[in-house]
Amino acid sequence: MLFNSIDFALFFPIVFVLYWLVARKLTLRNSLILVASYVFYGWWDWRFLILIIISSIVDFYVGWYLHKTEEKRKRKMLLFLSLLVNLGFLVYFKYANFFIESFVDSFRLFGAELESSTLNIILPVGISFYTFQTLSYTIDIYRKQIEPTNNMLAFFSFVAFFPQLVAGPIERASHLLPQFHKTYKFNYDLVKNGLLLMAFGLFKKMVIADRTAIYVNEVYNNVGDYDGVAYTYATILFAFQIYCDFSGYSDIAIGAARTMGFDLMKNFNSPYFATSLTNFWHRWHISLSTWFRDYVYIPLGGSRKGKIRTYTNLFIVFVVSGLWHGAAMTFVIWGAIHGLGLMIEKAFFKVKKPFYERLGLSNNKLSNDFFFGSITFLLVCLAWIFFRANSLADATSILAGIFTNFNTAEIFDKSTYLIGFESNEFKVVCISIGLLLIAEMVHAKKSLVKLINSQGIVLRWSAYLVIVFAIIVFGVYGEGVAQEFIYFQF
Repeated sequence: MLFNSIDFALFFPIVFVLYWLVARKLTLRNSLILVASYVFYGWWDWRFLILIIISSIVDFYVGWYLHKTEEKRKRKMLLFLSLLVNLGFLVYFKYANFFIESFVDSFRLFGAELESSTLNIILPVGISFYTFQTLSYTIDIYRKQIEPTNNMLAFFSFVAFFPQLVAGPIERASHLLPQFHKTYKFNYDLVKNGLLLMAFGLFKKMVIADRTAIYVNEVYNNVGDYDGVAYTYATILFAFQIYCDFSGYSDIAIGAARTMGFDLMKNFNSPYFATSLTNFWHRWHISLSTWFRDYVYIPLGGSRKGKIRTYTNLFIVFVVSGLWHGAAMTFVIWGAIHGLGLMIEKAFFKVKKPFYERLGLSNNKLSNDFFFGSITFLLVCLAWIFFRANSLADATSILAGIFTNFNTAEIFDKSTYLIGFESNEFKVVCISIGLLLIAEMVHAKKSLVKLINSQGIVLRWSAYLVIVFAIIVFGVYGEGVAQEFIYFQF
């Protein structure tokens, strides 16, 4: 079930009303959440429910037995069981064909041809997200950082909580699970804030992401038909497409949870205002980057074992992060670019003399932020080429086109910047992206949601109506557009 669908527009109000009718009765409330979450998830394919139920059962009992035993060998075996089940599902459904194809390709390098066929496997929606969420629960118990719950209903509801089940944020049990052990009173301000945040998310998704996708899909799906200027436009637009698509989903998820009294972690913080790749990853997909930090980077040794080991650990984490995003070499290279960039940053920025002085720049924060922010955005866009390209060959063709076939005369040529667009559609894209950037600058000073909701009734309702009007009038609808959220495939 998609957030931007008629199905969800009917589903959510029904769940919301029923939820607040039983909100003071904990067992009944969690039962409603669990049933609603399974309906929400099973809407794609009811067979997917089998996997999430198995993961929930295994991790509930693994957590319980981990807490009961102090014997190291048994504790390691229990943790291994959780890893085996969860990562086993993930590897099979997401990476089986990738490993088969990679194995065959490795022989092809030496002139040998192997006959093979890929498996007919359907990738369960959101498996990467709930797998990491349940794994963090058992790992934290193993580390004795949290205690397990003895309430199976609360735990199952935590794993399957429908607002963030399919594409995050990836919540930690220490933060979200206790919220299933207490009831909430109806809070008008929270509901109002949550609904406004959901509206912002729908605006990002339907007005910006799905409209920019028209241009991006046309260019990236027909590599060879265009030149460097079109590739550049498409790549920049993809940067905004994927940001508005994914942060839009997070906004809707956080907002929907908030209307029911639940607090989900912030997943994005104006990442395109970052002034370094390190800063970018403190702002982009925060729940995933902190997950990899706590469960991969630090266990590998983090920054505790010298520079070489630190750089190696960083590179490994980002290559694994790339593979997490997709079973293709394009994603691995995307992760490697970020890993390499972070290694270079650590090598050059951790010096006594400020980096801007070494480049001969003045000590002016505004100009330096603009300079480094621009460089960071360009590097991020360079990596996005591999993330979006349909194949490694397409990615290299796009790069070649940008650097060797860039005709500056076409920058202001309508036939280039209106690919797939009518003139008015292009204006909608430019204005909406401009409004997004202004909103994020305002949000950096004060929460935009709180700012709007603190206004008088006339201004407040005017803002509500403008947002709803923009979604209805300027949102993209119909077949052949990117209605499904990009991160569903991960």
